[in-house]
Parts: sequence; structure tokens; C-alpha cells
Amino acid sequence: MTTSRWTSADIPDLSGKTAIVTGASSGLGTVTARGLAEAGARVVLAVRSPERGREAAERMDGHPEVRTLDLGDLASIRSFVDDLEGPIDLLINNAGIMAVPERKTVDGFESQFGTNHLGHFLLTTLLLPRIRDRVVTVSSEMARRGEIDMDDLNWESRTYKGWGAYGQSKLANLLFTKELQRRLDESQSPVRALAAHPGVARTQLQTTGNRLQDLAMKPMMFLATDATRGALPTLFAAVSDLPGGTYVGPDGRMGTRRSPLPVDYPPAANDADMARELWQRSVELTSASHGSDT
Repeated sequence: MTTSRWTSADIPDLSGKTAIVTGASSGLGTVTARGLAEAGARVVLAVRSPERGREAAERMDGHPEVRTLDLGDLASIRSFVDDLEGPIDLLINNAGIMAVPERKTVDGFESQFGTNHLGHFLLTTLLLPRIRDRVVTVSSEMARRGEIDMDDLNWESRTYKGWGAYGQSKLANLLFTKELQRRLDESQSPVRALAAHPGVARTQLQTTGNRLQDLAMKPMMFLATDATRGALPTLFAAVSDLPGGTYVGPDGRMGTRRSPLPVDYPPAANDADMARELWQRSVELTSASHGSDT
């Protein structure tokens, strides 16, 4: 396989496989789910809006299932897991919010940290005993600017900054992937944890709710690729024969308009002590008892 020319046409036959894609009602999530469905997988669209999920499912091959999942509500996550039957081959932690105005999740977490990291952390740890192949968590190049403040993960003491909170949540995605893979290796599990980022891609995520921020981002969008190409790193990470812990992104300047390949983690994501501490804090914050010792 030549990674420099890899496209969704290279996805192998996934008949008999089950994949869950969070945030699959729009953008990168829809494209990811569609690619897996076209390859024959049974795809579960885990979405906050069932109506939008059904609209997306109607444009996909096969018989994708639409199930309600609000990653900003721990009770919704537990209900989703309880209602889901059978083994899972692929879990794609794709959903996310970006640089939004300050607000809290249902459970009182800063919304970006709560949705992008804690929601996926709980979902993954609860489902882990049933996962047979791999977990792919979607991060961002903004993780390279992210900083983890263990004493103020929910921005209760600091002056809130939308981009700072986003960068923290995306760095947390990478630290989570690293620590999850360490635990899987320690337990000699065949399951793999990988991460991916889309580069600069045009999706609804670029609408932050802040008019000045949205206007400031418009020039950068001229360099951006579309969601179809932006989803390729996630799909590549989901189906390619890669070792656990691999981070996949698009080749090229600023990660735009190129095919996927393994990329380097930001230096901060290689801090094993921080990854362990974040895991423990995430367990405490979500009360994720099932699967948290893996």
C-alpha cells in the first residue's frame, strides 16, 4: 500500500464488522461513517440529534443505525452503552466542538473538555471490554498549542479562552490515546488505540458561535481541504495495518490537501506521567469504573 496515494477506495472489505462513529450526522463524521458503510461495515451513527442522524443515514449504503448520544451528558453516554448490543470492532471518537463561548456540560464540566475528552473517555472505557479491533480518536493540529492544567481542567480559576480550552481538549485526546495504548500493551490486549487529525478541513466545526472568531478564520479556510479529504486520516487509522499508538495526519504544509500517513505527536503528548495523571483525573471526574483499569 502506498500511503502517499491512499484514498477511501483502498478501504478493505469490512463485511461482518461493526463500527461506531460519534458525531456522524455532519462533516468528518458523516464522511467517515459513509466510507465504512460503503466497505460493508455495520455502522452505528452515534449522534446528539437523531433527526439529523437519520438524514445522514439516508445518504449512506447499507443499513446504518442511528442512536442518540450526547457526549456532554454522562447519563446519555451510559444509556447509549447499555442499549448497544454485541461486540464492536471499531470505535471512532470523532465528535467535537471547537473554540465555543464559555459554557458548561450537563454535568458541570467546561464544554470542550467535557465533550471532546471526558465524554469520549467514558464512552471508550465503558465499551472497551466489547471492542475487538481498535479505537481511533480524532484530535487536531491545535493540540500542538494545547496546555493541560491539572489544577484547573474545567477553567474555573483561569480566564476562559475558547481556543485555549479547545487546545487543551485536543491535547487530552492524544494523552488519552497514549495512555490507553500503554494499558492495552500492559494487559497484552490485541486491541489498538490510534489517533488522527484532519489537518485544516472545512466543516461545520469552524462555526464557533463567536462572530469575530468566525470572521478571523475565513482566510485560513482558503487553504483548507473539504470534509471528504479531511476524513481520510481517520479512515486510514481505522482500517490500515498500523501499530497501536500511531498518530495519523495528512501530508503537506499545514496538513492540507494531501493523503494520510503516520505523523509525530506534539512533544507535550509524549509526557507519560501527565498521561497517567490525566487518566486518573478522568476516572474521578466521570466515575468511570467499568473498564478504567484496563
